[in-house]
Amino acid sequence: RKPVDLDAVADELYGLRPEDFVAARDARAAAARKAGDRALAEKIAGLRRPSLSAWASNLLVREQPGEVEPLLRLGEGLRRAHQELDGAQLRELSRRQRVLISALSRQAGHLAAEHGRPIGEGAQREIESTLHAVLADPKAAEEWASGRLVKPLTAAVGFPVADQGAVRRAAALSPAPEPPPAARREREGADERRRSRLAEARQEAETAERELRAAEKDAAAAGHEANEATSQADHARQRVNELAEELERAEEEHRQARAATRRAHERVRFVERRVREARRRAEAAAGQVERLTPQHR
Repeated sequence: RKPVDLDAVADELYGLRPEDFVAARDARAAAARKAGDRALAEKIAGLRRPSLSAWASNLLVREQPGEVEPLLRLGEGLRRAHQELDGAQLRELSRRQRVLISALSRQAGHLAAEHGRPIGEGAQREIESTLHAVLADPKAAEEWASGRLVKPLTAAVGFPVADQGAVRRAAALSPAPEPPPAARREREGADERRRSRLAEARQEAETAERELRAAEKDAAAAGHEANEATSQADHARQRVNELAEELERAEEEHRQARAATRRAHERVRFVERRVREARRRAEAAAGQVERLTPQHR
């Protein structure tokens, strides 16, 4: 049989929804222990359940692998531009940073919803924090790219967002050339289209949030009704069991009464036979006495 591999088990477990993680982890640890590999069993048992935002971040890496490399390259470019204070590059990379992080965090939210676990604003912010950390910290980038996050990441060094002070200082050292009017109008048009799409996305998010709250309210009401129905069913089942026991006792009493009736009838028939036999003996004895008694004339 193929030996169990910790990496394979971890890849499997961190692809599961958080609520399914613990039971699956314990089952894999038990299987390793049963196979005699206690060291592996302890390592598997030590794997920690991911938070909701960490799971959604893992989902993004696993299901959208094509998005991993662009973010890693952007992080390398940003870190290099911060070191070199390259103003033009910092402006462009900072713009790309905002656009890419916004798009990826929304994508992670969509993927989580598709897998049956919509996320709220708090988890969405944690995903964005993780993506900022990926851009700022190579170690965080490596951890994120593994698809096995346990909790959201924060940037220990560097920049959680583009350092606007660095951008301004770099701009002073390397001012950006003024774009031609046509390019400026095109950029303004692109900015307007992005703002429009952002407004639409926000409106869709607000609508989805309202629908989610309504669905959660309906689910709570349905759960309450289900609990009441379950309670009523349990009561009815208990009453049926009680009636079944009473019926069983009544049937047993009926059987015993019929048996007693049969025994009584048999006793009556037995006594009647004895009475008849005693009467015949009495009549025979009386006849014998009469025959032996002298007749007085």
